[in-house]
Amino acid sequence: MTHEFKEILESYQIAKQQGITAVMATVVDIEGSSYRRPGVGMLILQNGKMTGAVSGGCVEKEVWRQAQSVFMTGISKMMTYDGKYRLGCEGILYILIEPFDMSQDQIVSIQQYLVSRTSFEIESCYSKNVYDHSDLGSIVKFTETKVFSYSYRTSPNVNTDLSCFVRKIVPCFKLLIIGTEHDAIQLCQLASATGWEVDIVSSPKSPIQLDKFPGAQRVIESLPEDLDISFIDTQTAIVLMSHNFAKDLLYLQALTETCPAYIGLLGPSQRREKLLSALIEYFPEVTDSFLDTIHGPAGLNLGAETPQEIAISIIAEILSVIRNQEPISLQEKSGAIHDHYNKKTINVISTKT
Repeated sequence: MTHEFKEILESYQIAKQQGITAVMATVVDIEGSSYRRPGVGMLILQNGKMTGAVSGGCVEKEVWRQAQSVFMTGISKMMTYDGKYRLGCEGILYILIEPFDMSQDQIVSIQQYLVSRTSFEIESCYSKNVYDHSDLGSIVKFTETKVFSYSYRTSPNVNTDLSCFVRKIVPCFKLLIIGTEHDAIQLCQLASATGWEVDIVSSPKSPIQLDKFPGAQRVIESLPEDLDISFIDTQTAIVLMSHNFAKDLLYLQALTETCPAYIGLLGPSQRREKLLSALIEYFPEVTDSFLDTIHGPAGLNLGAETPQEIAISIIAEILSVIRNQEPISLQEKSGAIHDHYNKKTINVISTKT
């Protein structure tokens, strides 16, 4: 959800410069099944433009209609959407609609946290019983003392009898692709479409232009021994796609002091075993925790053949790893499609009342 929040901020900045009023709609609670989970948001501009989504598309028109009173009064409100007879999910959504009017300094502060890959929280105060009130609303919380609300017109108070939905905005998930062949281009495009930030590592001896990789944020020209690893964290996946055994080994060595969520290797299992054996032989100090992040051959067994299909299988495996899920067909899963959102630890901390 972090990438969606970034897009919302970018859209709001443009709207603010043009003098267009905005409100924010946030799913703060659900009963039963729903397409999206609590914490997702949608920016609604008075000119009708919307950024983000609170469902698969079936709820947005009603949210737009309900938002009109917030545009008129500047007072936050709660919206309840019962999809039992209108949605395939048959769940009840509780949506907080509130003014969104941040100062430029506040926007810059959020963007600085996002760029520095520092987590922060957003707390939304709501009630299933109160229709509209100035106490309803959301606050951005960097520290105990650095806090501000979505709008000066609201005064959310987490110490009242209102419920409070807390979500952690973690660093945007990043994919580091080491390699510049055509299969890397396909993986880059799909990862970008998924909402991930993508960096490409190329050899200084064979420089490439950024526009060769649609969706990539930057191209890093670096030899293995010079690779900057300071930005690699637990919200980062790495796929080695150099198609060169010696280069892959050197890059693995350069990465041994990092803690990514996932490292993917191309090629058959025999190649993986040779790489790991060589890595351990030359660098016996490598930790088990680092070795546990390595997956090879990268990807799920989907019968993928083309570069595009292989990219899908790799993205799918990375998702299963970072969401701690065993890949199965959904029709074979017992119970709900989604884990209960109280148990989520990636983007949602907890729901407290």
